[in-house]
Amino acid sequence: MTRVMRVLVFGVAAFNLVVGMTFLLAPMRIAPAFSIVPSGVQGIATLRADFPAFFLCGAGFAMVGAWRQACAPLRVPLVLLGTALFGRVISVVVDGVVTTTLQPMLVEFVMIVILALAHRQFAHADR
Repeated sequence: MTRVMRVLVFGVAAFNLVVGMTFLLAPMRIAPAFSIVPSGVQGIATLRADFPAFFLCGAGFAMVGAWRQACAPLRVPLVLLGTALFGRVISVVVDGVVTTTLQPMLVEFVMIVILALAHRQFAHADR
């Protein structure tokens, strides 16, 4: 089971790595997929700074956790994704639901479940 969890966590990491690198290198290509319209050069700079920070840090810690079969590094992407999902829930409560609401929430929820299960598995493997 540990091997399966490592593969799944590496999958989560790879997904976040690709998203983060795309925001870094081609922010205007990925922004519409996130329903983002930057305002001028500073808006593009924000896409290149803030979104890679989120996705690349999460990916890096997930990779370390999977590689070392260690649960502690997985806490970083768990907190990042949990905070993002919480923000989306608040948005649903405050702004309502539109056709694009559920897909990113589902993706974040699935990644959280994978990381949480891996965290549990790696903690048991350490004993």
